[in-house]
Amino acid sequence: MEEEFVFEVPSDEEGINSEEEEEHDDDDDDEEEKEEDNKVKKGKKTQTPWEFASYSESVAEEHARRSTTSIDEKISKVREERLVQIPNLSDEDDSELEDKQEIFKPDVNDDEIKEVVTKKTFFSSSEGTSFHANSFMELNISRPLLRACEALGYHKPTPIQAACIPLALTGRDICGSAMTGSGKTAAFTLPVLERLLFRPKRIHAIRVLVLTPTRELAVQVHSMIEKLAQFTDIRCCLVVGGLSTKVQEVALRSMPDIVVATPGRMIDHLRNSQSVGLEDLAVLILDEADRLLELGFNAEIRELVRICPKRRQTMLFSATMTEEIDELIKLSLTKPLRLSADPSTKRPATLTEEVVRIRRMREVNQEAVLLALCSKTFTSKVIIFSGTKQAAHRLKILFGLAGFKAAELHGNLTQVQRLDALEVFRKQEVDFLIATDVAARGLDIIGVQTVINYACPRDLTSYIHRVGRTARAGKEGYAVTFVSDNDRSVLRSIAKRAGSKLRSRIVAEQSISKWCQIIEQMEDQVAEVLEEEREERALRKAEMEATKAENMIAHRDEIFSRPKRTWFATEKEKKLTAKAAKNSMENDKSSATEVVSAQQAEDLKMKEKRKREREKNMPRKKRRRLEAAQEMLEDETDELEQDRGKGKKDKAGKLLVDVAYRQAKAVKAIKKAQVAGKIVKKKKEATKRPIHRTQSRPEEMRELFQSDMSETKQQRSIHGGGKKKTKSFKSKSRYKRK
Repeated sequence: MEEEFVFEVPSDEEGINSEEEEEHDDDDDDEEEKEEDNKVKKGKKTQTPWEFASYSESVAEEHARRSTTSIDEKISKVREERLVQIPNLSDEDDSELEDKQEIFKPDVNDDEIKEVVTKKTFFSSSEGTSFHANSFMELNISRPLLRACEALGYHKPTPIQAACIPLALTGRDICGSAMTGSGKTAAFTLPVLERLLFRPKRIHAIRVLVLTPTRELAVQVHSMIEKLAQFTDIRCCLVVGGLSTKVQEVALRSMPDIVVATPGRMIDHLRNSQSVGLEDLAVLILDEADRLLELGFNAEIRELVRICPKRRQTMLFSATMTEEIDELIKLSLTKPLRLSADPSTKRPATLTEEVVRIRRMREVNQEAVLLALCSKTFTSKVIIFSGTKQAAHRLKILFGLAGFKAAELHGNLTQVQRLDALEVFRKQEVDFLIATDVAARGLDIIGVQTVINYACPRDLTSYIHRVGRTARAGKEGYAVTFVSDNDRSVLRSIAKRAGSKLRSRIVAEQSISKWCQIIEQMEDQVAEVLEEEREERALRKAEMEATKAENMIAHRDEIFSRPKRTWFATEKEKKLTAKAAKNSMENDKSSATEVVSAQQAEDLKMKEKRKREREKNMPRKKRRRLEAAQEMLEDETDELEQDRGKGKKDKAGKLLVDVAYRQAKAVKAIKKAQVAGKIVKKKKEATKRPIHRTQSRPEEMRELFQSDMSETKQQRSIHGGGKKKTKSFKSKSRYKRK
């Protein structure tokens, strides 16, 4: 038996793989390097690390299998039936349609925004760390990885790569942050691959786990790792939702060296797939760590951290590090190093940031403003971020009816369609990518010129990640944000980050009014496309139910013999987590729709602060009693809702106050009916009630006490003179005193 796998720091002499040493000598290596240099000089194209099409079937095959048609076919069909005349705005007077730009002037002082000071007491000192290197050869990387970097066109390490790679090779825990587009993926991939070159090759095991918040980012990281490991024998596996579970099970049982996964699907395989475990895991990497610690992923990440071995190397990376991340750092990292290549809110020098103010009276025309911008100013290589999936789909239909080439990316699509949308946009087959926040993090699509925030981001962190899709690696880019009157706090944060370079864009009124008329003409066509989709969805659902019933009849014994799939949380805990996430989203929406003055906002902040302080200073016993009472009340409301009507959707999210109010209202109505004489049965029940009813102990004691009191009163009335005695006694005492 060989010893347990432990990473060791490679020396300078061990930099070349042993198999390559046997096959090639130094002279052959020099000749190969000269040939590669000549190829590069002749103009050989560098490889691209991002390939989305090779992971699943094509969209056409999926539609043929599901008996459906694509949204583009539906739009073209509707356009042929009723063509809407799109005016050629370029023929009009340019002076009337020209957009105006001016320097943005914030409404409030910058002093209102307070910077968050990061606490570094928990971290080890990072003094002496160098953020500069002239080449990858200075970072002690082996020749196969140097060849891969050269093939991808990487010549000089970025600051985060120069600082992270040498420290990661020593096995240190790292918490790294750098602005978007600075090469964080290669910063954690290269040291991991370098150390895996010296693994015991006879023992197959999962040694590295990379977790990402979105499927598309996982696909991108997997593609990047495979490109950097193309000249080695290191194997990498992709485990995400939306793709075949059986194929992923087979790949995990073969024990690949690296697994790139989303948290939910990885936990599913660890609990329900045989011969899959993380006993030999040596490195855990969390990409976009601050997003992984939000409400949707927090419990899953903590469960995975608990499953992983304690003796491991852990690395966290993100462009923005929030306060919540400190909890996970203290939980899972040992004497970590915090590496900040640049401030988290630093803006790229090549990024031009603009704001389009949407006044309260013009919020209805927001779609017209977007189409006016995309028809004249920003015409290609544009990512448009919408707030919801429904809004993204509607914009896709409007863009298609207007004759613009656009693709959509959101959670209502299948995984094949999501990857295909990224692929066609990367190949520039479409000019616009309309997406939700699924595409906001980590995706590095080369050539994105403009990012339009059609829906204003919730906070500065979301804004930084969204606009980070453009102006990457020193290239120029535009970021345009639609800001309504309800988004003033975000606008102040953006203004402080951009400084005097933030500009306000005023879209021409004539162009907006023309697009408003066009959208009104398109409404019937949009409704027709949506209705066709609803019918297709209903037909597809009926077919699935029929197929499921046939399978249950034909393979009943086999289906029931399979073990039930398990999860680390109970159904009740899952419901509570989902309810908490829904409530937080509703609170965000309500806060976005409500309009409050500055004084009211300040009062609300102070109220929340006082409430937090009260809860913090509350005694432990009292806090436990309150929590127990709250849990009991929640259980009672759940039982009441189940008794009143099972399966009713409107009963699912009732508040305790509403249930109590309705019960009190019902009792009051019954009393009124009794007084009015409408309810007669209650009197009959009252006569029969004492016969069948068994008295409780307190009632029996009360009756005995009343009977005793009545007996004593009767005895006093029979004997009499009780009061006279007291009077005579009082009178005697008075005489004695005199």
